[in-house]
Amino acid sequence: MSPHSQAMRVEESTRKPSLRYAWYVVIVLMACFALSFIDRQILSLLVGPIKTDLGISDTRIGLLQGLAFALFYTAMGLPLGRIADTWSRRGLIAVSIMIWSCFTAACSFARTFASLFVTRIGVGIGEAGLSPAAYSMIADYFVKEQLGVAMSVYYMGVFIGSSLALLLGGLTIDAVAKMASITLPIIGSMAPWRLTFLVVALPGIPFALLMYTIKEPVRRDLLRAAGGANKLGISDSLKELRTRWRSVTGICLGMICQSMCTYAFLAWMPTLFVRVHHWTPGQAGRSLGLLILTFGCAGMYAGGRLCDFWFQKGHVDAGLRVALPSAIGAAILYPIALLAPTAAWTLWLTGPALFMLALPMAPVVAALQLIFPNQLRSQVSALLLFFINVGGLSLGPLLPGLLNDRFFRSESMIGQSLALTIGGASLLTLLVFSLTCGAYRRDYQRWQHSLSGD
Repeated sequence: MSPHSQAMRVEESTRKPSLRYAWYVVIVLMACFALSFIDRQILSLLVGPIKTDLGISDTRIGLLQGLAFALFYTAMGLPLGRIADTWSRRGLIAVSIMIWSCFTAACSFARTFASLFVTRIGVGIGEAGLSPAAYSMIADYFVKEQLGVAMSVYYMGVFIGSSLALLLGGLTIDAVAKMASITLPIIGSMAPWRLTFLVVALPGIPFALLMYTIKEPVRRDLLRAAGGANKLGISDSLKELRTRWRSVTGICLGMICQSMCTYAFLAWMPTLFVRVHHWTPGQAGRSLGLLILTFGCAGMYAGGRLCDFWFQKGHVDAGLRVALPSAIGAAILYPIALLAPTAAWTLWLTGPALFMLALPMAPVVAALQLIFPNQLRSQVSALLLFFINVGGLSLGPLLPGLLNDRFFRSESMIGQSLALTIGGASLLTLLVFSLTCGAYRRDYQRWQHSLSGD
């Protein structure tokens, strides 16, 4: 290759992508994230028929929605984060989509609690490869002053996917509610709840192919290791983590508490309307789906905007600051909504509560990207997701089920169980992030000085 051709290749690889294209990448990644939440959350609408068919308790339902998914999600997240920092992030996401879609389809054939638990583990294994790689790609496509809102748009996939799971799942359940079973070619007779898993698994192939319409971005903000190498060894990576341990610990603990609220709400809110207000699963799915889509996405976007506004005003800890009003609002509004005497009041109050809860999800993730070199962004994101899922995703769905079975001993007390879980976790979120802001500011300034060579 001639020197001129080499120079053109280098110039092309380092050219900054257009903002329009960067937003296209975010939309594609957000769509994949939404698909992952459809596959993850569809079980929340199927609690009744699964309990009847498999003969299991609320506690086991909580395990299926939390621990089963989180178990290998957390175990696989760290090595997959390492792969994302050294390999094609686009390729990793495409493979991950295929894996979780196959295991979602496999849920249709589970005949016992143990077999359904194993297939939910498989869904978690696949989804573990998505977000760490996506966070790193988005951080390479956007400047730090725009990263909060970009990450918020990606994170809207949480609520878009959850709302679609409720809306489409509700429509499917209503459509087949009067059918004792459905007969499919080759497969044979199948209960309606089993068919639902097959339906939501089908988009996996086109979404995996969609990933190949976007480009792998140039890695920016690299830390030069010994000898000038771009790749960081295990010892270098651990050293970078140790220098920021206070920020990382605070962010992980704070997001455990925050995600407990989110996952408890997503796992048990449809069941509350079915048990307490005697709605059908279809009614609950449609109403909650629209609520989550509007208020959840609005809160997510507002949190990103607020984060970028505060950051531009000089508050480098803006991503963490957003969590403070969010925790206060959720701690007040959610218990009131969950204990309201009518379904209408519960819906009206849940909207503002969800808006407040959604504010810090993406800004905190964006904040973590801003204090680490590129070679560690996927790994540290996987570490954050490790703790979110070990703590938040496991405990969020599990605690309301345990409180129902062991403390209240009544299925109709699910509102009280949710209020205790979300209210208490919100107060802990407020405490942890308040104590972490100072350490984060110091780590941010230290890393920026390192990049500038000061």
